Amino acid sequence: MSVTTGIGLDSNKLAATAAVHTASTASSFARVHRVRASSYSFFRCGEKDPKKEQVPRNLLEKKRRYFCLIIIGYCAQEDMAGGDTKKSNAKASSGGKKKEVKKETGLGITNRKDDNFGEWYSEVVVNAELIEYYDISGCYILRPWAMSIWEIMQTFFDAEIKKMNIQNCYFPLFVSPGVLQKEKDHVEGFAPEVAWVTKSGESDLEVPIAIRPTSETVMYPYYSKWIRGHRDLPLKLNQWCNVVRWEFSNPTPFIRSREFLWQEGHTAFATKAEAEAEVLDILELYRRIYEEFLAIPVVKGKKSELEKFAGGLYTTSVEAFIPNNGRGIQGATSHCLGQNFAKMFEINFEDEKGEKGMVWQNSWAYSTRTIGVMVMVHGDDKGLVLPPKVASVQVIVIPVPYKDADTKGIFDACSATVDALSEAGIRAKADFRDNYSPGWKYSNWEMKGVPLRIEIGPKDLANNQVRAVRRDNSSKIDIPRASLVEQVKEMLDKIQHSLFDVAKQKREACLQTVNTWDEFVEALGQRKLILAPWCDEEEVEKDVKARTKGEMGAAKSLCSPFDQPELPEGTKCFASGKPAKKWTYWGRSY
Repeated sequence: MSVTTGIGLDSNKLAATAAVHTASTASSFARVHRVRASSYSFFRCGEKDPKKEQVPRNLLEKKRRYFCLIIIGYCAQEDMAGGDTKKSNAKASSGGKKKEVKKETGLGITNRKDDNFGEWYSEVVVNAELIEYYDISGCYILRPWAMSIWEIMQTFFDAEIKKMNIQNCYFPLFVSPGVLQKEKDHVEGFAPEVAWVTKSGESDLEVPIAIRPTSETVMYPYYSKWIRGHRDLPLKLNQWCNVVRWEFSNPTPFIRSREFLWQEGHTAFATKAEAEAEVLDILELYRRIYEEFLAIPVVKGKKSELEKFAGGLYTTSVEAFIPNNGRGIQGATSHCLGQNFAKMFEINFEDEKGEKGMVWQNSWAYSTRTIGVMVMVHGDDKGLVLPPKVASVQVIVIPVPYKDADTKGIFDACSATVDALSEAGIRAKADFRDNYSPGWKYSNWEMKGVPLRIEIGPKDLANNQVRAVRRDNSSKIDIPRASLVEQVKEMLDKIQHSLFDVAKQKREACLQTVNTWDEFVEALGQRKLILAPWCDEEEVEKDVKARTKGEMGAAKSLCSPFDQPELPEGTKCFASGKPAKKWTYWGRSY
């Protein structure tokens, strides 16, 4: 069967043209459409490549499905461009105009956020150049666009903890089995996730070595060595590092990965009061990361006994919520470890009176999961949406030179715009690539989530103005160059606040207060964030998990908020009917 395409070419002829194109065409295709040229035969033949097994199957199917159409269209575009080139060369030889730049169009997002959230997320993190899939399942390459977000948060947090006299250090990645197993509850909590090194070259190790899933057991033997008296306290250390947690199903970039980046703080104090004060101070910094930088509303609260950190006294957390799939997500945790680890590792000190005592300890951490939560909350059908505070490029400036336009004047205006914004502390960049059309650049930077786009064309040059387009709501405004810096700063501030307000409104729309089991089940089926009165008994929570287990996953407690609504006298637990002790958030979670 032969059909005619929208550009008036026979599909059979196009297919024949596509069939004879060489690997150089694949290379060009890869450059335009952001796939590796080496994947050409893989997509062409639909073969299974064991090195790419970790790529979500849905993405592979889509690439197989669309590859033929794309390469045919691309070949046709090459042929058309070739024809234009010949005409252009002929004109050039006779003193005609210079040939125009070939226009390219990218693929974009093929899944809608509201229709297929999981597939949409997988596409966005790759197409926005946040990650690339690696040849080990559950491991991902963090590309510069993602690392820049992490570095901005790191710069803020590192400066804040240094104000608290917390110092950075680094401990080894490897843990001996004897040390790892010293704290029974702790090791049992992490045992399924611990990866082990068992060989050196071709030889088996006499004693296997664990790779840290967290660093309590790595660090605390040395706290015991360094802490002798009250003058050695408090000891407050933090390290920026990676950890490995191996055993899990359904890996998701940033959210559930076998290796991830984080900071982990470990502190020791002479008194419980000092330790508890720090727990809340650190939790407030985590709230600021989410709400002030990532524009994501969170709830600060305390974890249940069932959900607390293994071996700790209690755990506090900031909890976010993803409205599109109705799942809660633990954003960051600050644990009061009490004296349990001090007892196991003999971290003792002599106080001012010469009496022996055990230290009180905390540990706290946030990770690159923060980036995944940001993508899920703010992203849309065009791709990533970045809050200005964490965007490495806050403003992208794009020249729009029409035919017969003063191209040099437009390019000079773009450079001057970037210079003016940069001098004012705004992270701005101009896109002068000459192998892409302005329209393609618009889509590309929208995909990457840059908060504000500035366009400068002949009309803008003539009127001494620029056109600014917001990424979050697509609104446009013409800005006189005389007030450029002031208005751009104002727009970025509005975008930051608007993203938070919209995210909060969506979360609040999903919040439902229930009082009975039937109401709970109904709300859970509607993917709500549920606030319910609870008796605070571990066995009751286990029962809730058992009764709600299904394909979507079981419900569990997320946290009991510090800001507790009034609990009327006589209120019963929604699950057990016993007297309720507190309000607790419940739902399915990551």
